[in-house]
Amino acid sequence: MIRRRSLAFLGAALLAGAVAPLVPAQAADKILKVGVSAGPYGDILREAARLAAQDGLKAEIIEFTDWNQPNSALDAKEIDLNNFQHRPYLANQVKSRGYKLVPLDPSIVVPGGIFSQKVKSLADLPAGAKVGIPNDPTNATRALFLLQEAGVIKLRPGSGTAASTLDVVENPKRITFAELDAAQLPRSLGDLDASFVSNNYAHLAGLKLKDALIVETKNSEWTLVFAAREDRKDDPEIRKFISIYRSAPVKAFIEEKFKGSILPTW
Repeated sequence: MIRRRSLAFLGAALLAGAVAPLVPAQAADKILKVGVSAGPYGDILREAARLAAQDGLKAEIIEFTDWNQPNSALDAKEIDLNNFQHRPYLANQVKSRGYKLVPLDPSIVVPGGIFSQKVKSLADLPAGAKVGIPNDPTNATRALFLLQEAGVIKLRPGSGTAASTLDVVENPKRITFAELDAAQLPRSLGDLDASFVSNNYAHLAGLKLKDALIVETKNSEWTLVFAAREDRKDDPEIRKFISIYRSAPVKAFIEEKFKGSILPTW
C-alpha cells in the first residue's frame, strides 16, 4: 500500500514537472518580428534587438528588397512591426491598399540625395537631361521637392506631399523623368544624367552622401516612423521594443556608425 502511494506520488510529481514548464517555454519562444527594407536601417534595428534580448524581449529583424513588401507582410500578420517608411508613404499605402496600419513613434531621418556620374552640379544638367526618380508616389514627390530646392524645376503652389510630375509648372531645362523602382536607381546612374537615391540604397551601392549634388536636411518631412496594425498599436512588446530603439545606447550607435548620414530623432 505504501509502495503504491509512493509510485502514485512520484508519477504525479513527474507529470507536474512535465506540464509546468509549458507556459514559460511558450512565452520564451514568442519572437517579435520587425520588418525593414534592405540597407542600413536593419543595422540599427539589429542593435536594438540585441539590447532587447538583454531585457528579455526576443526580436527578429526581417529584411525585404521590395518597398511594398513590409506593409503587405504587416497587414497579413506575417510580421508584428515595421520601420522603413515615412508618414506620406504609409498614408498613401493605407489609402490605396486599404491596410489597417497606423504610424507610431518616429525613428530616424535618412537624407536622400541627387547623384550624378556625368555632371558636377545640377546647374550643369544639359537641356533634355534624363533624371531618375522613384516610381512610388511619395518618394517621387520627395525627389521633386529636392529638384525644386536646387532650382531645376518649380512645382505648382500648394502641391504638398502629393505632388507628381504633373505638378511641374516650370522646367527650363526640359528635363525628362525616368520613374524606376527605388532599388534600381543607383544601378541606373550610368544611363541617366542624374538620379535621386535614398540613403539606404545609396549605402548598399557604395554611394556617399558627401558626393551627392544636393542632400535633404534634417528638417525633411520624410522622417521614418514605426508602423503597426491598428489592433496592436498599444501592444506592450511593441512599445517596449520602440522604447529600447529610442534609447541613448542606440542613439550613440547611430552617431558612431553613420557619422551624420543617418540622424536619430530623439
